[in-house]
Amino acid sequence: MALFKRRTVGKPGEWFYCLKHGTVEEGPECRAADRFGPYATREEAAHAMDTARERNLEWETDPKWHDMGKGGEGSKDSKDSKDRKGAPGDGDGA
Repeated sequence: MALFKRRTVGKPGEWFYCLKHGTVEEGPECRAADRFGPYATREEAAHAMDTARERNLEWETDPKWHDMGKGGEGSKDSKDSKDRKGAPGDGDGA
């Protein structure tokens, strides 16, 4: 017995963009890993790649993604390690 049933027929008005075929489809015709959606309209689904491109650009240029870099200046980890330097009991011999 399967835990999840595969839904083969979409609800009326559900539109998807198939990444594998590069086409708009009503209802899930291709597997979930190969599609974006659901979208409310065929037009929205047709512009799925543009929407994804715009969102990726927004995320790549979002300062919140870059100001807390891995141990770089201004990161919380970097500040914490500076604050702990020389503190009693941290193994510096003091």
